Amino acid sequence: MASTSIPQLLVAAGSSGSGKTTFTLGLLRALKHRGLSVQSFKCGPDYIDPKFHELSSGRPSINLDLFMMSPEHVRAVYARHTQEADAVILEGVMGLYDGYVRMHGSSAAVAQAVGIPTVLLVDARSSAYSVGALLYGFKHFRQDTEVVGVVFNRVASENHYRFLREAAEDAGVIPLGYIPKTKLLEVPSRHLGLSLHELQELDALPEDVAALIEKHVDIDRLLEACMRPRPTLPAEELQPKPAPSGRKIAVARDEAFNFIYEENIRTLSLHGEVSFFSPLKDEPLPECDLLYIPGGYPEFYLSELASAERTRSSIAAYAASGGRVLAECGGMMYLCRAIRDEEGKAYPMCGVLDQEATMEGMRLRLGYRKLLLAGCEYRGHEFHYSSIVPQEVGEATVGEQLTARDEVAPTLLYRRGNVLAGYTHLYFAEQDPFALFD
Repeated sequence: MASTSIPQLLVAAGSSGSGKTTFTLGLLRALKHRGLSVQSFKCGPDYIDPKFHELSSGRPSINLDLFMMSPEHVRAVYARHTQEADAVILEGVMGLYDGYVRMHGSSAAVAQAVGIPTVLLVDARSSAYSVGALLYGFKHFRQDTEVVGVVFNRVASENHYRFLREAAEDAGVIPLGYIPKTKLLEVPSRHLGLSLHELQELDALPEDVAALIEKHVDIDRLLEACMRPRPTLPAEELQPKPAPSGRKIAVARDEAFNFIYEENIRTLSLHGEVSFFSPLKDEPLPECDLLYIPGGYPEFYLSELASAERTRSSIAAYAASGGRVLAECGGMMYLCRAIRDEEGKAYPMCGVLDQEATMEGMRLRLGYRKLLLAGCEYRGHEFHYSSIVPQEVGEATVGEQLTARDEVAPTLLYRRGNVLAGYTHLYFAEQDPFALFD
């Protein structure tokens, strides 16, 4: 019988760049070495950190996001994925209280929503006893945030840690240990070029961090301080699932298209039978009533995608016949006539959309998005370096997009027949994806 209480914690920091991901990966691997089944989560819409998590723990990591998800949905998803876990680690995003508006949607807000305590990771370079004021501030800034402990990162020596430990004790925060300063523990660039193959080669990173954590962090005390009752499943999660509808849903999934939320796939499976295929392997589109092409890294596989003519032609034929297609970011680029690389060389793609995408003059565009379409609101996020080549007569756009602050966003949604394609990665796990095409 599953334990009624398990360790559950948010790993948070004062800012980005403090080492949250590094520490989370090491702790996941250290607990795995102890024989624990650890469920990880990631605050925010990030696709890459969950891939790191899965590499370290051996279990898929799940996103929790209070802009794209309702609080009730966040709690339900959290409860469902923790039922069989021995421990739970939620990695925060940015600083503890940083949200899309003040602290709305912040790591602290997510931790409050699911009822778990926070362990701070503090970058201790060039600081000593003064961190006590920082810790006191984080602990008391919000009375509804439970900061129980701290781990210090980039610590120069045992003597350095002594000052830090004393500061934590005086601030009323449990000092749980430290990670020494070393050049071995640098997580690779956050650029979207990180491929799945490169992820597999990074297995040494969590191993190295786990060894340091075992040596310098009091893991037992950390787990004890974060012991909390296992969440109970909400009533709706206990209801029988609806009978299969008979509809078929095809999802493109390989190294080029892999920005996929697990909960989106779960929702698709509730509305039909889901199958996967690989455009990179030139697999033909399976018979389907809905085609979902998520984002990913098509720009790193342009030659292979261009050579996969069977896949391209089958998708083009399906779209021309009125088939439903939802394509996001890299998936939208794949539907264009061509994708140009950084030097401007064009590679033919599916030709469903009469336009070209380009990696020339790469510039990052990112942010939360509200998509208003046919009287319904859908939420997601934008994160890309490519753009659409300007042309005199472009594809028609539909709907309206707003930022998290309800300002008009320049990104638009393209529609041709039953094809919906745009740069926004949608989170539709609380909605009927087929309703997009009504």
